[in-house]
Amino acid sequence: MSEVRLFVFDDREARRWAPFTLTRPAGELLFGCLRLRERAERVFGVTCQGHLTRAALVGFDEPHAAPVVPLEDVGAHGTRILISSRAVPDFQPVELPDVPARITVGGQPAGWVLPEGTALPSELWLRDPGADRETDAVVEMEGHLLEPPKRARIARSGPWTLVADNARRIAADVAHLFPDDTPTPGAVRVGSGTVSLAPGAEVEPGVYLDTRKGPIRLGAGVRVEGPARLTGPLFVGQDSTLLGGAIGTSSFGRVCRVRGEVADSVFLDFVNKAHDGHIGHALLGCWVNLGAFTTNSDLKNNYRPVRVWTLGGETDTGLLKVGCFLGDHVKTGIGTVLNTGTVVGAGSNLFGGLMPPSVVPPFSWGMGPDLRDHRLAKFLESAVRAMERREQRLTPGMERILREAWADTAGRRAV
Repeated sequence: MSEVRLFVFDDREARRWAPFTLTRPAGELLFGCLRLRERAERVFGVTCQGHLTRAALVGFDEPHAAPVVPLEDVGAHGTRILISSRAVPDFQPVELPDVPARITVGGQPAGWVLPEGTALPSELWLRDPGADRETDAVVEMEGHLLEPPKRARIARSGPWTLVADNARRIAADVAHLFPDDTPTPGAVRVGSGTVSLAPGAEVEPGVYLDTRKGPIRLGAGVRVEGPARLTGPLFVGQDSTLLGGAIGTSSFGRVCRVRGEVADSVFLDFVNKAHDGHIGHALLGCWVNLGAFTTNSDLKNNYRPVRVWTLGGETDTGLLKVGCFLGDHVKTGIGTVLNTGTVVGAGSNLFGGLMPPSVVPPFSWGMGPDLRDHRLAKFLESAVRAMERREQRLTPGMERILREAWADTAGRRAV
């Protein structure tokens, strides 16, 4: 067989996963112990050569991620695998056919295998793989697509789906990827679940590890400072630090700093929550910085399903517990309180201790409902300084994407 080349595409549903897909492809979101793109790489055994998504994200060049490329750059050479970013295939051997084939995951259309010289799918088919013509060959894979819960009477998915299924995904990932238990002298352990430590991970004496409901995986260079209580299922990415508190049933990306109460949440890379405060059933983008005592609600007082703003309008999630969704580079000041289902657009800076609206447009700046433009030059200056503190730099591609996102969303902000 010719060279195998993997590409991850965002379909129509994934492209609506605000506030995150304004500045990154959905395939770079963390789910369980892996980004969605990394999961596809492990299943197919090849490195992803690019994401196919909105044209505005072409040039995305974040370190440790796959780039965003235009469809025409996929070309016709090699055996090309195109898989949906919403696909969560089980870890399984995959035999690629030598004829064009549709990929199904859990019985649903999720992509294609295209031998060398085969025409690429249209942009319409990328947005809706089910609209493609039927083919005789089908690569059937076990797994599922990230979709609304079956009990919900809604047709639209969203990032809340990823958060709701995350704990179960951590448990399944650890069982397959990190099955061996690691001794943790000095820590207090309860439950028979696995505690897996990568090389260089450190758990200080006095830390309480609760694996009664699921395993705990700490990546390379992770440090857990006591006193802290960790509850599985829990995944902590490389070089992150847990500074104390009750932390569990969550996934954290690389180089995060976490303290306080965190439950049932997903943090992408370089999130800073170094102080007390509650974050629950939330999804936080890269470079989010939470001021001390920042807290979100994740349950309505009337115990009704939570509705969340999306690019397609307000949507009933079908879920009773939904926290907040904070885009890349969001910052909150001391004492910020976020209501159930709040969506904060990328690049926003909220402060003053007053509750902001449940929908904060990207690149907003202000206190409570008094929101104004976060001036682009000031935003970029702060972003560069924050990244330098972690020995990272704002790449040319990411700076261009942030600049264009600021301009493209100007009409959504107050003047």
